This record gives sequence, C-alpha cells and structure tokens, in this order.
Amino acid sequence: MKSARVACALILVGCSALAFAHAKLVKSNPAEGSTLQAAPTKFVLTFGEPAKLTTLTLQKDAEPAKKIGPLPTDASAEISVPAPKLEPGKYVLAWRVVGDDGHVLPGKLTFTVGPTAATTSAPGSISK
Repeated sequence: MKSARVACALILVGCSALAFAHAKLVKSNPAEGSTLQAAPTKFVLTFGEPAKLTTLTLQKDAEPAKKIGPLPTDASAEISVPAPKLEPGKYVLAWRVVGDDGHVLPGKLTFTVGPTAATTSAPGSISK
C-alpha cells in the first residue's frame, strides 16, 4: 500500500511539472493594455521557453483581423515580427505558438495607438 502511494505521488508530481512546461507569455512589447503615443515598429513576444510562432493576426477596432507576416521559421523564447503601419485606434494582437513539448497555445493582448484625451486639445484651450 505504501508503494502505491509513492507511485501515485510521483505520477502527480510528473503531471504537474508537465502542466508548467508550456510556452507561456512572460513579456510583450507592446504591453497588455498599454496606450502608445507612437505606433510600434515591431511586435516582440517573450515566452518562458522556446516556441514557434505559427499564426499572428492584428485586429483594429471592429475591423476584421489581418494576418501579419512573414513569421520567423525557428523556435525562440523571444519572437520579433515587424509591425505594419498602424493608424490610431484600439488593437488586438493574437497569436498561436507551438512549444517544444508540442502543445499549441493561443494568446492575445490589447493595446491602443493614439493620443490620450489630455493631448487632443490644442494648447491653451479649455475642454467643456
């Protein structure tokens, strides 16, 4: 009975280690929820382990999502892709990566390009 408990414990530890082995996003540029005064020239996604980017799309406001490419062909923990020219608006950057363990992981982040409300008034004007 004691050996069965030890075996179960080892299996549970092994399964929990696999659950943490996925390529999770740890940092991005632009950052989630950020407001940028100038449009980014590239998108940088940093994962906790090497991953291969298989899909990258960008959606502005309510417009249809557009594929971005070309995508890097090699797996890497930090993936950089040139950004298209962006007009002011709210964007959703969505991706799908395949980790070294073969798991496919989708993700997305939102960011805004454009002036904040405080910078839309002319200097010296009073908002009503």
